[in-house]
Amino acid sequence: MLEGLPPNGASTLLRFAGDARRARAIADLIVETFDPAETAACVFEDEKTGDWTAEVFFQEPLDEEEVRALIRSVVDAETAKAISFSSIEERDWVENALAGLQPVRAGRILVHGAHDRARLSANDVGVEIEAALAFGTGHHGTTLGCLLALEEVLKRRRPRQSLDVGAGTGVLAIACARLLRQPVACGDIDAVSVATARANARANGVGAYVRPLLATGVRHDALRGRRFDLIFANILAKPLRLLAPSLARVAAPNAELILSGLLARDVAGVLTAYRAQGFRLRRRRDIDGWATLLLSR
Repeated sequence: MLEGLPPNGASTLLRFAGDARRARAIADLIVETFDPAETAACVFEDEKTGDWTAEVFFQEPLDEEEVRALIRSVVDAETAKAISFSSIEERDWVENALAGLQPVRAGRILVHGAHDRARLSANDVGVEIEAALAFGTGHHGTTLGCLLALEEVLKRRRPRQSLDVGAGTGVLAIACARLLRQPVACGDIDAVSVATARANARANGVGAYVRPLLATGVRHDALRGRRFDLIFANILAKPLRLLAPSLARVAAPNAELILSGLLARDVAGVLTAYRAQGFRLRRRRDIDGWATLLLSR
């Protein structure tokens, strides 16, 4: 897992070594709590020992005791005490963290970095995504949940019109385009994400199919009047609730929605918002504390 925006000139490193559950809980909490422009987290496994490490990079010095108190909300006091802090020299932390990233599989889909191209087999659908200034390397539970839901949908049917709202690195749109070999509409509110997704689409050979738009939700001239039978939205609970009416308007009568970015406590509210628009829950997946919902009309 590698999530967050790289802080230029990171000054402080938080480090925890232990089991996967606690390492991921700590990293997810930091990503969720702090400004993503000033923090970033990575979690990786030592293949030789099986130990897991969480590293969190902070742009500015911080109050260590306040951070420990925050972390005690997701792990026990002894674990919070075992966390170490250190000052770091300016360095390319993305390159450092990439060394710990392993390919992530979701059925036929294998999300990997350039350093793992050799791991692709003949039957894999590879999606090459490097750590960058946008969310979505495939290692986060939300992205993986969406990819698994996509594989489930494609076992039953072949969507004709697909849309990715809040595309981030474009990993979902790219995977969909590679599997279907057809255009996938996508957009993001963030210009950096749009540029990143566009570059990733070209690098994965689907630049003609994935042309990201700078858009707030589905408000863009290129989307006006269109109807989609598969819609991704991997964002956060509040914007997902607010988007329910507009996503319903662009959803075809037989549409399926793949929604993520949800903690367990968020699920009930999001389901209520989409049930009001005529959708029902087909399946829920929980990965590393994050829920992914597959809804149908």
